[in-house]
Amino acid sequence: MQYPFGQKVQKLIQKDRSAKHVFVLGVYASAVHAKWKKGNKVICQALAVASEPRIFWDGNPEEAKQIIDGIIIPAELGELIPASSQLNGTSAKVLDKQILAPLGFTRDDAWLCDLLPETRINPSQEKAIRERYAPLIEKYNLNPVTIPKRPTVFCDEERAAEITDELMESQAPLLVLLGDIPISQYLNRVADIDFSSLQEFTERYGYGNTFSIQIRDKVVKVLPLAHPRQIGALGTHNEKWYLLHKKWEIDSLNEK
Repeated sequence: MQYPFGQKVQKLIQKDRSAKHVFVLGVYASAVHAKWKKGNKVICQALAVASEPRIFWDGNPEEAKQIIDGIIIPAELGELIPASSQLNGTSAKVLDKQILAPLGFTRDDAWLCDLLPETRINPSQEKAIRERYAPLIEKYNLNPVTIPKRPTVFCDEERAAEITDELMESQAPLLVLLGDIPISQYLNRVADIDFSSLQEFTERYGYGNTFSIQIRDKVVKVLPLAHPRQIGALGTHNEKWYLLHKKWEIDSLNEK
């Protein structure tokens, strides 16, 4: 699988395999985004051009520049520079500051995982590639973009088993789920639960509460939270989840 301008899609997994305090399960891997410009004209504000250097990458600008500088494009097509800091590593910043910190953890305490460990093309990227990049492929002998579109199924039985293997390896007593999809597509496969969405869980048990379940032969606490997009008010978001999480943050920090 290839990004625009030829970088290969990488599988992003947890590198530090030591025992952790918390296991965080997201949806799918993100990408490094570049601004594509020609002279003073911006062709695309944020084009996905490479896999993140590590899972839940924080968008470090020096790393972004190094990665993007290594991508060669025809001089006639302009240049790639790092996209705005608001467009790289946004979920990771929310994770660090608004999820792990209120729990009393740092990144070193966490084992990070996604249902799908490789990036996928969301509708906005699909539009950018179709309108800006694809018309140039033949003329400039560019590589086709072969990343699949964002799916509806991120986690089948096989992938659920792989995630559970990681959860067991992590030895983490706390499992944090980010949004509806990890609930419906992972937790619902591996445990007996009486809800299938964050909305149902919140109505029954309250936002930010934990509960204990058994996964394989291990009892873990589970904390369902909103997706970082909602928590950080990133673009289109639901104000309800933003406010509920903000209250949870304040309450959690006040307990410490």
